[in-house]
Order: sequence, then structure tokens, then C-alpha cells
Amino acid sequence: MLDTADRLAIHELLGLYGHIIDAREWHRVSELFSADARYDMREFNLGEVRGPEAIRALWSAPEAAHPLAHHATNIVVSEDADGTVRVLSKGLGVGPNGRVGSVIYRDVVVRTAHGWRFASRAAELRRAP
Repeated sequence: MLDTADRLAIHELLGLYGHIIDAREWHRVSELFSADARYDMREFNLGEVRGPEAIRALWSAPEAAHPLAHHATNIVVSEDADGTVRVLSKGLGVGPNGRVGSVIYRDVVVRTAHGWRFASRAAELRRAP
């Protein structure tokens, strides 16, 4: 069962994701993702990759177009009967032209020897109906 400290650490993981990616500190990706993490950005036509090295390569590619700012909100942490910890959240991204986009993140997080990490992160782009 998750205690308050776990929930706070998971919230901080989502916040740290935004700080690291916005600062373009690609070398810190292992602070966010487990060794076998799945990172699904197919909604952005970026495919799905596995592991911190592949995520770092995706983030740092010359054609990568990152928003200026990532903001995490509406964070809901739940635990399945088998102990799987899931996080549902919304993300706001602010582009260089001031335009704002919204995503839904569906995450699975795991406790590692170094703290909580994403085992799986998938983004669903919010679009007008």
C-alpha cells in the first residue's frame, strides 16, 4: 500500500520530468525512467522506445521539437490489486509561439533503489472533437 511519502515522491517525479526536459538536461533521463522503461510518443509521430538511452536519443535528436515548458496537473495515483502503481495526469505544453497544447499521460511507476521511476509513460494528445 502506498503511503503519503510514496505519493509525494510520485508527484515530484512528474514535476521533475518537466524540469529536466525543459532545461534540456538529457543526461539526467535515468533520474526519471527505469532501466527497461517504455516511452510511447506515437501520438506525436515519435514512435515508442525502450530504456533511458533510447529516450535520451529521442529527446536530443536534432529534429526533436520540444515545447518551451511542460506543466503537470490533475495527478491521480492509484494502486492495482497486484501492486502496480498507475498515474493518470494531464500535461500542458507551451510552445515558442505561446500556443498551448494538452496531453493525457498514462504512466506506470516503480520504486527502485534510487527512488520512483517511470516504467511506462504514454501521452495521448488532446484534440478538438
